[in-house]
Amino acid sequence: MNNDIVEGNWKQLKGKVRENWGKLTDDDFDEIAGKKDNFVGKIQERYGMKRDEAEREWEKLSK
Repeated sequence: MNNDIVEGNWKQLKGKVRENWGKLTDDDFDEIAGKKDNFVGKIQERYGMKRDEAEREWEKLSK
């Protein structure tokens, strides 16, 4: 699934993200809005991950 599709399906994907990333707040979800860079930044901020690790998590989501 490419980034455009993730953005388009963000409402459906939020549940999956919420299960895996419980530290993300509702405001975080609003900021992410299905955008890869926003997701990667929030995951780095909340979980202390390196950028490449967070990008791999995005790729898992987009499958």
